[in-house]
This record gives sequence, structure tokens and C-alpha cells, in this order.
Amino acid sequence: MTHSAPLVTTPVGTIEAISKALGKHLVSIEEVNNEIAVHIHRDALVECMIKLRDECAYQQLMEIAGVDWPDRDPRFEVVYCLLSLTKNHRIRVHLVTNEDHPVPSVTGIWPVAGWLEREVFDMYGVLFSGNTDLRRILTDYGFAGHPQRKDFPLSGYVELRYSEEEKRVKYEPVQLAQDFRNFDFLSPWEGADYILPGDEKTGEGAGKAAPPPTPKTTDAATQTGAGKAANKEAVKRSVRKPTATGDKA
Repeated sequence: MTHSAPLVTTPVGTIEAISKALGKHLVSIEEVNNEIAVHIHRDALVECMIKLRDECAYQQLMEIAGVDWPDRDPRFEVVYCLLSLTKNHRIRVHLVTNEDHPVPSVTGIWPVAGWLEREVFDMYGVLFSGNTDLRRILTDYGFAGHPQRKDFPLSGYVELRYSEEEKRVKYEPVQLAQDFRNFDFLSPWEGADYILPGDEKTGEGAGKAAPPPTPKTTDAATQTGAGKAANKEAVKRSVRKPTATGDKA
């Protein structure tokens, strides 16, 4: 019985072909779980991508992703996901950088990279040299910081709200207001301050306060508004005269 999922396999000789094409620009290449990760030098990105497209038949750029490693230097990693239509195979191309060293843009190879590079810039603050429209794409124009960085606070630095007094949208520092709540019930770990049923038999309730008063109950039907008189009145109200119709017997 065949499996419903497509067969994922690396074409024979792929690693050797990529290593030969990239040459000195290749830092390392590895295959884990049938996925090939190609690590290259940042400054040779454009040349490597052209070789991967023309010589290794990886024609399409599917995605550009950013990764933040705060404890590393360089801090950021940019990952390019390439697809070969002729081989039905995918690879990842990795490079490292920081916020002070721009990454060469690949918009001259794949125009769709313009949107993808803008997203990495917006989320991580990575710059791309050669991108003529490098601006934020997911956050607002006045947004402070880059949300996908590991040191970015979950609440952000500023918050946006509409002011009814000034009739305009305002940016203000984030204020996490927490209303004071007073819980008047007893903690189950501290125990009740009255005698629980059964404690009087063991003597554990000695010296404790008296139990709380017995709650009020309804012992007779007359206290609830029920009874024979109420039932009789309900029967009277439910009786309705037959509606006259135009049919005759």
C-alpha cells in the first residue's frame, strides 16, 4: 500500500553539483532529514544565486526568512528557500549578518524578492542593499523596533489608540494597568475559621469559632406561593373560550 504523502528524496549527485558550482563561496553544506542546507558568504549571495538558478536548476525563490540568534555574532541569519521545478526538489540557502552590514538584494534575479526582503527588514531590521523600495510592510510607518527580534517586548514599546478628546489617532507609551482585586473567599490551604461537620467528634474543632448561621429555607408550600389556591387560580387563567369559526356542524 502506497503512502498518501508525496515521496521526498534528494536527487543523486545534488550535493556534489552544488559544491562544485559555488566553489570558494561555499561555507558548508549538509543534508538532514532529506533537506539540504547550503551556507554561503554574505557578499557572494547574488553570484551564488545565479549559479544555483542557471547551473543547478533551482529556478524559483519561494521564501526569504529571518532568524535571530541574540547570543551570536553576527546575530541574524537570512534563509532563502529555492525550488527546482525540473527536479521537484527544494534547498535552503543560509547566510549570516547583523544590522550594520546590508545583505545584497536578489531583486535583480527574482523581482518577488522585493516584498520578501521588506518583510525581513520590517520584522528583524536586516538591511538589503540594492532594494529600491525597502520600507516597512507589516507594521505602521511610525512603528518603533522590530517585532521578531528575541529582545522585543511582547507588549511593544508604544500603543496606538483613538483619542475622543483630540479626535485623532495617538501613539503613547505602553501602560499595563492592573486593577486591584480583593478576593474575600478563604484559601483552601489555610482552612476555614469555623468547625466543619465531623470535627466535633475528634476534638479538632475545640477553641474555634461557632459555625455560620443556618441558611434560610422554605419549609411550607405557602412560603413559595404554591398550594391549592394558587393551582386553582392557574386553572382558571388557562381556560379559554373556543374561538368562533364560520363552519357549522
